[in-house]
Amino acid sequence: MPKLTGGQAVVQSLIDHGVDTIFGLPGVQNDWLYNALYDQRDKIRVIHTRHEQGAGYMALGYAMARGDVGIYNVVPGPGFLNSTAALATAYGLNAQLLCLVGQIPSSKIGKGEGVLHEIPDQMGILRSLTKWAESVDRPADLPAKVAEAFRQLRTGRPRPVGLEVPMDVLARAEEVELPTIVSDTATSDATSVDEALLEEAAKLLGQAQNPMIFVGSGAQDVGPEVTALAELLQAPVVAYRTGHGLLDSRHYLSLHMPPAHEFWKKTDVVLAIGSNMRIPLQGWGVDDAMKIIRIDVDPNSHTLFHQPDIAISARAEDALPQLLSRTTGHNRTRKSRKDELMAIKAGWAERTAYLEEQIGYLKVIREELGEEGIFVDELTQVGFVSRIVYPTYKPRTFISTGYQGTLGYGFPTALGVKVAKPDLPVLAIAGDGGFMFAVQELATAVQHRIGLVTLLFNNNQYGNVQMMQKKFYDGRVIATDLHNPDFVKMAESYGAQAFRTQTLDELRHAIRKGFASDLPTLIDIPVGDLPSVERFRKLGRVRG
Repeated sequence: MPKLTGGQAVVQSLIDHGVDTIFGLPGVQNDWLYNALYDQRDKIRVIHTRHEQGAGYMALGYAMARGDVGIYNVVPGPGFLNSTAALATAYGLNAQLLCLVGQIPSSKIGKGEGVLHEIPDQMGILRSLTKWAESVDRPADLPAKVAEAFRQLRTGRPRPVGLEVPMDVLARAEEVELPTIVSDTATSDATSVDEALLEEAAKLLGQAQNPMIFVGSGAQDVGPEVTALAELLQAPVVAYRTGHGLLDSRHYLSLHMPPAHEFWKKTDVVLAIGSNMRIPLQGWGVDDAMKIIRIDVDPNSHTLFHQPDIAISARAEDALPQLLSRTTGHNRTRKSRKDELMAIKAGWAERTAYLEEQIGYLKVIREELGEEGIFVDELTQVGFVSRIVYPTYKPRTFISTGYQGTLGYGFPTALGVKVAKPDLPVLAIAGDGGFMFAVQELATAVQHRIGLVTLLFNNNQYGNVQMMQKKFYDGRVIATDLHNPDFVKMAESYGAQAFRTQTLDELRHAIRKGFASDLPTLIDIPVGDLPSVERFRKLGRVRG
């Protein structure tokens, strides 16, 4: 067995599991990790960031764009805490994120002696934001712990995991057995799916008069099966944030969440695939005439908002092909619902016409991104509108913060998306408030030649908060006006490409220049108060 330091054991184990990119910041507790990364720099690259939150978010974007593992490394204590917003966002998004965090010397943990970067119960915090987390006591244990981290990432419900390695463990050298890694990829296990439940679900769907399908992040890899089942049943497919693109938005059966509210009134069977259907179950109502079928890898999620009639605990990749086959045998004769669904879409277009300014920006973005381009939303009025009108053509091309709503996540997350998909156009949007959360990562993007295009909608406000202050609190505007730099000059001072646009034509040309460059591009778009989507956030109860 080779004699390796803990740092070498970590790096070699990551390489053995197929890792070729890690995001992070060096620091004294991780010196021996970075020594090992230096020695293996031809096999694994380090994207070093200017802040720990940037490392976490970039790894998140990398994971979401690839549908695979993203890894970031930070020092313990304040470094780790700086990254936890990204970790929490990854938890909410069911993202495969590995937080590789350093720690103070093993002999000092829990002593409260004031060692550099010591915090109370770092492991407790790490475990609260992950599905699995462990600390490592000796270098020889590292290959097994890394292997378990990858097993956890690629089985069951995808969620972040954590691995804590004290600085003395990283530095110590001892004999380390490096096992042969056969495969980490999650494999289908169709035999584990309950056949009786599948048959029952197929009968319900096949005989339904007005079925509807909801999709979320758990359905990302079954887009073709979702499309086939939807066409078989003539069932609209509904997504809000994490399910966009599973069915091409140009398909007549594809619906955004709010226009599905109209169809919900008469739906008799609902199939949720990798989605908890939070919005309709909490707000639109359920009655005895509606049957609910759920497919989710996490059995604990089935009853979160409502007891389903059929709960199938399985990966969508395992269950849906069988369900599709069985439903074919039970399906009733159906006519195309194209005219009906197109009428609902047309009505939705009329209801959202007042959002013309945001829709105009999104139309340009959609056209310039092309078929494969990736859009990263943010907590802006343009972002809010994108969730309910933006056409998404393919899975994993609409990246969202999910229910965490982490302001400022978009720009650094999009940098990770671009690292994961360097050959595709990637575009992020941001408001002036959120963008400044991670503005320093412009330096990272220039240094590593990350050619992301970012549209910055600039109204010198925390605009959404100020809108609510004016509308709901009698104009008590406080702490929401902002003093901003000249964003074009600032971006150029970093070495980035930058433009300021006043018209949609100017915006289109600026985006094209951005996509043609391997440098990051910032496009400053001055805006005033934009119309709100607030009226669509809580649509009324129509059942029950």
